[in-house]
Amino acid sequence: MFKGLSPGTTGVNTTLTEGSAGGRSELKEGTGMERFAAEYIAENQRLLASLDPAEIAGVIEVVRQAGESGNRIYAVGNGGSASTASHFVNDMGKGASLGRKRRFKVVPLTDNVAWMTALSNDLCYEDVFVEQLRNFAEPGDVLIAISGSGNSENVLRAVRYANQVGCRTVGFAGFKGGKLKDLVQHCIVVDADHMGRIEDMHMMLQHMICYYFMDRGPAK
Repeated sequence: MFKGLSPGTTGVNTTLTEGSAGGRSELKEGTGMERFAAEYIAENQRLLASLDPAEIAGVIEVVRQAGESGNRIYAVGNGGSASTASHFVNDMGKGASLGRKRRFKVVPLTDNVAWMTALSNDLCYEDVFVEQLRNFAEPGDVLIAISGSGNSENVLRAVRYANQVGCRTVGFAGFKGGKLKDLVQHCIVVDADHMGRIEDMHMMLQHMICYYFMDRGPAK
């Protein structure tokens, strides 16, 4: 229940008059919507509180070191995780890099549609990230691998290759981490089996990384 709402209130403004057709069902639906929203918020608050600041700081340090050394940082994911990967690259490439002598060299492996469709059509979708990585990856580079399930094969193949060539690997997952948890060197697992909430937390994680650099400003 939200603060300020007494038991039985909905917080939904209805203009239905008593006895109007459908009035009872619409009021009941409004109460259900409020309950859903309150429960969703409460669960996300629990998930956010369960994240380990030390683990997050460890990932921030990996990203910081890559920036200082001039290594590239790649990001991969599918679906909603692809958009989180792209968002991360956007924030690191612009916001976190402005005013810095050494800008972050961030590369999304999720955004080149022509290259991705060529790889998917001519080879297989499972190789869509690893084949791009083969063009760039060098020792000391960082791969941020985002997978709600932790079991996306194209993400796992990219991680395996990154490990082989000496990259540092970071994973964001849910569902107890899947296979990704044991493949990457640093893994933050959201304690949920609800994809929407897992993706919510992944977005907050990438923002915490990016805004560490954005809020602190360029190193003096």
